[in-house]
Parts: sequence; C-alpha cells; structure tokens
Amino acid sequence: MKMSEMFAMLAENARTFEERMSALQAEMAKNSESAMDYARQWQASAMQRQEEVNRQIREHMANANEQVREQWQKMQSGWEAQYERMRAQGEEMRAAAMKMAGGKDAHGLADWAEAYAAQMVAFAQKVQAEAAEAIARATEARSKKG
Repeated sequence: MKMSEMFAMLAENARTFEERMSALQAEMAKNSESAMDYARQWQASAMQRQEEVNRQIREHMANANEQVREQWQKMQSGWEAQYERMRAQGEEMRAAAMKMAGGKDAHGLADWAEAYAAQMVAFAQKVQAEAAEAIARATEARSKKG
C-alpha cells in the first residue's frame, strides 16, 4: 500500500469517525432531553397526587376526634423525622461517592443519583404497600361497623 493511499484511508476513517461521533452526541442529547421531560412530567404528576392525598387527609382530620388527631400528629412527626434521617444519609452517601470519584466524575454522581432514586422508589413502594394494607383494614372495619 502506498503512503498516499494510507493517508487517504486514515483521513476517510477519521471523517467517518467524526460523523458517527456527531450522530451519537446528537442522539445522546435527544435522549437526555427526553429523560428530563419525562422526569418533569413525573414530578408534576407526583405533586398532583400528593395534593390529592393532602386534601383527603385534611377531610379525614376535619371529621376525626381529638384522640385520632393527636395520634396522627405523633405518627406524622415520626415519619418526617425518618425521612430527614434518610435524606441526610443519602447526602452523606453522595458526598462519599464524589470523594471516591475525586469530586470530578459526573458519571459517578449520575450513578449515585440513579442508585439513590432506586432506593427511594423502593422505600416509597414499601410505604405505599403499608398504606394499601391500612386502607384494607379501614374498609374491613367500616364494613363490620355498618
């Protein structure tokens, strides 16, 4: 193979590589935007669901006796404290993950954030299962009462 042919081949390979990299970067940017749009939609939906739950709780509390309200406040305080402990622990874990990555690795932060989100979703699912069980017990108790 002649030197000129080798240079031509290298130039062609470099041009092809640059085209592929540009296409890949454009696809990654599009996927990132799609993921952010999905996250924004999920967050808006979650906020709406939370508002509905809050409204229902306010209705129940308006009709509840003083003893039930006191019990509710005690449970609510405990749940809030548990959430704050989990959030603080997550922040400590994030700081540790960034130290391991030298504080410069965006991929390390992304990996940590994904793992943290998965843990929080798993926890939320446990809480949701507990809530479903409580609703079932309340429905059963109301049906026996009525």
